[in-house]
Amino acid sequence: MNILLTGASRGLGLKIAEHLLSSGHTVYGVSRSKSDQLNALQEAYPDQLQFAAYDLTDASNIKTALFDELIGSDIPLHGFVNNAAMAYDDIITNLKVEPLQEMYQVNVISPFMIVRNVIRHALLHRNPCSIVHVSSISVHTGYKGLAMYASTKGALEAFSKNTAREWGSRGVRSNAIVAGFMETDMSSTLSAEQKERIYRRTALKEATRPESVAEMAAFLLSDKAASVTGQNLFVDSGTI
Repeated sequence: MNILLTGASRGLGLKIAEHLLSSGHTVYGVSRSKSDQLNALQEAYPDQLQFAAYDLTDASNIKTALFDELIGSDIPLHGFVNNAAMAYDDIITNLKVEPLQEMYQVNVISPFMIVRNVIRHALLHRNPCSIVHVSSISVHTGYKGLAMYASTKGALEAFSKNTAREWGSRGVRSNAIVAGFMETDMSSTLSAEQKERIYRRTALKEATRPESVAEMAAFLLSDKAASVTGQNLFVDSGTI
């Protein structure tokens, strides 16, 4: 399968890329910059991993940069993993317009535009495709300082469910993985005490493992999940 993956350079995105590549799939990775880890992965899989540096704050050039130049019109696309995200953490009374707009551009508007082009690409090649959004447990249970971030992920979940209804008859599946808190760059700003409080709220009393989220993404992309669409799949160490 040919899979488009955003946020491929580090953290969860890198783990998803590793899993897909080791399973024999071709990954078209997108990130703002290319990490040393992704360079090493490309050396290990030179024929399977293609990369484009792209800033998702720019939604207007997505078709040209990702679908015309990175993938090309002749390559069928079988899946998209919307993993890239940025966090704007603060209490609501400190809310500022500029960082909120930037976060919505990266977390919501650009993914919407990518999905538009993913569906058009699939229709062009007349092949089914699977869309997987990485959401967050913060949508479903409150955390101080995460209201704005959670709202972007809630928008993705609503968009995903409606995408599934709108395009299911044309072979398009869309699901969201509701991921719990993981030990990634995005959570690195939290103190050890804050992390411990979060993990105590889970059934397993531990961080969500990126490997589990990557496995779920691979499952949802595969034919094994052919009847799974319009769902929120919780991989959260039992937070809910």
